[in-house]
Order: sequence, then structure tokens, then C-alpha cells
Amino acid sequence: MSIIRFNALQEALKRKPVAVNQTEKRSTLFGQNVFNKYAMQQYLTRTAFESVMNAIEHGTRIDRKIADQVAVSMKDWALSKGATHYTHWFQPLTGATAEKHDAFFESINGSLAMEKFDGEQLVQQEPDASSFPSGGIRNTFEARGFTAWDPTSPAFIYERTLCIPTIFVAYTGEALDNKTPLLKALQAIDTHATAVCKYFDKNISKVNATLGWEQEFFLIDDALAISRPDIQLTGRTLLGHSSAKGQQLDDHYFGIIPARAMSFMQELEEECMLLGIPVKTRHNEVAPNQFEVAPIFEEVNLAVDHNSLLMDVMHKVAKRHSFKVLFHEKPFTSINGSAKHNNWSLSLDNGTNLLSPGKTPMKNLQFLTFFVNTIKAVYENEELLRASIVSASNDYRLGANEAPPAIISVFIGSQLSEVLDELENVTKGKLSPKEKTDLKLNIIGKIPEILLDNTDINRTSPFAFTGNKFEFRAVGSSANCAGPMTVLNTIVAKQLKEFKVDVDKLIDTNNLKKDEAVFNVLREYIKASKKIRFDGDGYTEAWEKEAKKRGLSNNKTSPEALKALVSKKGIALYKEMGVMNKIEIEARYEIKLEEYTKRLQIESRVLGDISRNHVVPTAIIYQNTLLENTKNLKEIFGGEYKNIAKEQIELIMIISNHITEINSLVIKMEAQRAKANKHSGLKSAEEYCSKVKPFFEQIRYHCDKLETMVDDNLWPLTKYRELLFTK
Repeated sequence: MSIIRFNALQEALKRKPVAVNQTEKRSTLFGQNVFNKYAMQQYLTRTAFESVMNAIEHGTRIDRKIADQVAVSMKDWALSKGATHYTHWFQPLTGATAEKHDAFFESINGSLAMEKFDGEQLVQQEPDASSFPSGGIRNTFEARGFTAWDPTSPAFIYERTLCIPTIFVAYTGEALDNKTPLLKALQAIDTHATAVCKYFDKNISKVNATLGWEQEFFLIDDALAISRPDIQLTGRTLLGHSSAKGQQLDDHYFGIIPARAMSFMQELEEECMLLGIPVKTRHNEVAPNQFEVAPIFEEVNLAVDHNSLLMDVMHKVAKRHSFKVLFHEKPFTSINGSAKHNNWSLSLDNGTNLLSPGKTPMKNLQFLTFFVNTIKAVYENEELLRASIVSASNDYRLGANEAPPAIISVFIGSQLSEVLDELENVTKGKLSPKEKTDLKLNIIGKIPEILLDNTDINRTSPFAFTGNKFEFRAVGSSANCAGPMTVLNTIVAKQLKEFKVDVDKLIDTNNLKKDEAVFNVLREYIKASKKIRFDGDGYTEAWEKEAKKRGLSNNKTSPEALKALVSKKGIALYKEMGVMNKIEIEARYEIKLEEYTKRLQIESRVLGDISRNHVVPTAIIYQNTLLENTKNLKEIFGGEYKNIAKEQIELIMIISNHITEINSLVIKMEAQRAKANKHSGLKSAEEYCSKVKPFFEQIRYHCDKLETMVDDNLWPLTKYRELLFTK
């Protein structure tokens, strides 16, 4: 194994940046391989174009004849771009994307052929659903699933295949994917946000939820990655002593992007431009060999599709540059993990951001309405929001280094906190003319100035307001954004629905004017949700105690956090908002638990294999070298050898102790794993979490200690300093 390590290092050190020829401007490349509005105008009839646009903007159905026209036009466009196949591209509950390619090719009478693609093939297909997670929704013998075209996300061409974004549902109609509940949540937020907007402008007819994700990741030379079985099989290092130098000098963050990484990013950006993914930002992140790319904000559904596509593209581009991309939330201990910060806001169809104040008191009151309602929604549903980011990998990240803790809280900064504190004192009921004037001029009117000067930032906050958006920082790097975005948009939609009921009640029964009613309801919401607001350091024990006192949850593990998903409150919420039914919710719960269990099971097996078959044999080889050396010293120096070989003898004993501990711990871990495997669902997940997982750090401790003792020429596993500092 040490030979593999040194061969991998030798290969990695020979790498040169892959030349990327970029001649065209980004604006010229953007969307060339997307059947977007511009392409549709060129290829569709006016009637077909208007029908598709109505489906995108208003959710109207596209009839079969129009679908046939769209299919023919889409095929002609795809063929002109060199496409040979088409696929329904969907996002099953694996967290990844899925696709089955079919050729446009059709034979005629066995002697002739043509390219064919019609409305039926565009609108719906029947892939085998038996091998995708279903959480018990369907029986094994009922293998059929249906993919259905989502016209709100444009088709695109990648590697000569026309990819058609679709939803994925079971034969019985339940959603088997991440997209379907998200689309329903977005419909709910549009409905209820639009209704609230009419308090401020009766002409508003549509509200879009927007998302700007920040994708963090590590780039590791693929030869070095292949030399590590743990990286290959789990996406993270299960063993490895920390490098003497890590991120403590802060010299990587925003530093000069290494040449090979720059070449990778340049090609990635070119691919993104062609696919219409509006990637704008690239930079080094905090940890060595950690980077980030981020796009311009988009409508949530499209942004989610683009992030899923980006992750696929990143893997393919990385191979051409001899890299392996690591999306694991905590691939290396003692340095920063990777997140996928979800920057969320609401905007009108004309682009006006509802979480950005305007030039008039009424616009600022509108801002406050959506701002306070979002905070209230998070407060009322903080456990459900925590459940939306669960994974075995994210559990390693939350609360580590600069990652946010598992306690969900909202950071808004001291200046905005002062504004809300002042609004708490608004008179109940009707407002005097003086109070109205004071509110509008001295509190509401000053919000734009406050936000302009508000430079507060809190890197430990899981949910923070950052000027004109909320940033959900607890989302993990490997996650599909659809999960947290479904929850966030659902809970805010529910809160806005309740807000309108409360305001209308005050207007109708208390004879309050509209702005008086809004102020009164906001005042009560500010008081009710105050416990969720926290501007301090989330890592301290004092905050954990304070959060407990406030009644906030601290669900540190996935099995614990997931219970909120199937709680009566959670099921009732999704049912009321028309996002998911009980069967779909329970299915996702079972799938999440099973995935959690399987990932820990794999890690346990890999750790046992590496520690016993790589680490221990290497330690014994080195121990034998020490024994031979001690034996030779005894032959030369006789009775004096004990003083001369004192350190060798001590090292032999220490190595023996570590070997003994490793073998003992692995045996105990395997026994606990066998017990956990007898159970299923929550019981199995809890057993793996509390009985199997604790052995990981214990075994690692002894293995990492041996790494610091054994001859470097013998050590089989590529070390942290090599993984993190080979550019």
C-alpha cells in the first residue's frame, strides 16, 4: 500500500494545468445549449410559444396537439445542436439525478430510418421505479413509475443528449422525487404571498421565491483520492492525523486560485454558460484545497435544477483535470467542512425584491411584513427546518469549526433588532396621528439607511438576514436544495396565510385601518418569535443553555431531528398547504432513516477494513524493525542494551497497546453493528448513531497515533499534508 501512496504522489506532482481555450465572451456562450425563451421563439409557432409561456408563468396545462408541436420543434433544435438522444432528467429520492437515454432514431420497415420525437415522448415516460427509494409507497411488483415534463425548467443539451427536466411519481400518484413537493410549495408561496402583497399594491399578481446557492467543495488529485479507500467508498477520510499546517494562517481564503484549480474552474464555467447556469463567482474557501462557486439568483425551481446539474458537470469536468470533487460536508477533521448556503428571498414578477425596503414608508412596511413573517415561520417550525438538512454527512459538520450549530436561530443584526424592539411598543388597536407619523418617519423610514450601514455578520448562525435575503447556512454541500427549499417555502406560505387571516380579522371586527391592522399583527408576531433571534456565538455552552431555556430544540443527530418530519404538526402543515400527503411524508422519513443507517454501516465496514488490513499490519512491520534493532543492540552491548534501546523498547510497547486497542475496538464495533442490523427504521438508525458511530473516533484515535510513530516510508495511507497541500 505504501507503494500505491508514493506512486500516487509521484503522479500528482507531475500534473500540469489542462489548457482551456476561452475565446468567446460569457454573454455569447450563455444558454446556447438551452431550449430557452429565445430558442422557443425561433422554433415554435406563436400559438405553441404562448401556450408554453402560459404554462411557465401561470401553471396552465399544455394540450396534446401543442405538446406534439413543441416536441417536433425541440427535436429539430436538438438535432441542429448535434444531439442524438433524449432523456427525461429527474431527481429521485437518492439525492442525485437520474436519466435513461433513448435515441431519436426510429426504423421504418427494417430498411429505412428517421429521427422521431413526439408529444407523448416529451410529456410522459414510464421508467422502472423498482430500484429507486420509495419508502414503502409501492410494492416491488408494481415497478412502474411516471416521469412528466416540467415546462417551468427549460430542456438542455449535455453531451449530445436532450435532457428534459421532469417530475417523478409512483404508479399510485405519490411523488417519488424532490421536484414535485417543491413545485407545490412554490405554488403555495405564490398564492399566499400574492394575497398579502395586495395590501400594498392591488395590481400584484405573482410572487416568485428566488434562490442563490453557494456551492463549496474540495478538489483532490484523483490519484491521491484513489490511494485512499475511505475517500473512494465514503467520500471522506475516516483516518488521518491532522497536518501540522491546516487553515490556521488564513492564507488560502480568497487567495490566488492554484493553476490547476483555475483551469478546472474555467472549463466548468464554460460548460455552465452553455447550459444556462449563471455562475458568477469563484474563489478559494477557508480550508486548503477548498473552493466555492456561486451563481446569480434565479427562481427556486430553476436554481435547484441548475445546482443538481452543476454537481453532475463538476464530476465530469474534474475527471478531465485529474481531480476528484468532494461534496462531503466534513471530508477532513479539524478544518472547515463544506456547505451549500441557500440565499432565499421573494420577488415580484417585475424583479422587485420583497425583502428589500423601498423609498416609501408603505414599501418599507411591505418589507417588514415579509421580514417578520419569515422570522415567525422559522420560530414556529424550527424543528422541521432542522429536519430538512439532515444527513449522516452533515451531522459531522454542524457545530464543527465555523459551521452553524444544530440549534436553529435567526440572526438579523443589532440595528434591525432595535427596530423590532421599537415596534414591540406600538400601541394596541388604533394609532394616533402622531404615532403613525413617528412610526413612518423615525422607525420604518430609516430601515433603508440601517440596511445600508448594517455590516454585521455571524458565521455561526444557521439562518441569517444578510441585507436583502435570508441565508440558510446549515444546508450541507452534498444536499439537494429542493429539500430545505420545500420546507422553507411551505412554512412561510403557511405563516403568510395566517397573517392575512389575522389582519383581515382586525380590519373587519375592530374597524382598524389596513396599516394599523398590519402594525398590530406584526407587533404580536415580533413578541411571539423573539426567542428565535440570536446575535451571539452559537458555539458556546452558554448559548446551548440559553436556547434550552428559550424552548428551542437542539437535535444534534439525524434520527433525533427527523422525528419532526412525521410529527402531527409536520404532517398537518404539509397536508394543509397541499405539498405532501401523509404517505409521501412517511415515505421520505423511512428513506432518510435507511440512507443514514446505510452510510454509517458502510463507514463502519470501511473503517474496520482499513484499520485491520492496512494500519495494523504496517504497525507490526515497523514494530518488527524496532525489535530487530533492539535484538542487535543486545548482541553488541549485552546488559547495557536496556539503556541504549530504552526508547525503542518504549515505542514497541506503545505500538503494541495501540494495536491491541484497535483490534479490541473493531471487534466491539462489529458486534454492535450486528445488533443494529437486526432492527430496521428508527431503531436501527438510533443503534448505529448511539452504539456504532462512537467507535469511529475511538478507533481513529489509535490509528492516527500510529501514523505519527510509524516510519513514513511504510505508512500506506496518503497523509493529510499530501491530500490538502498538493496543488
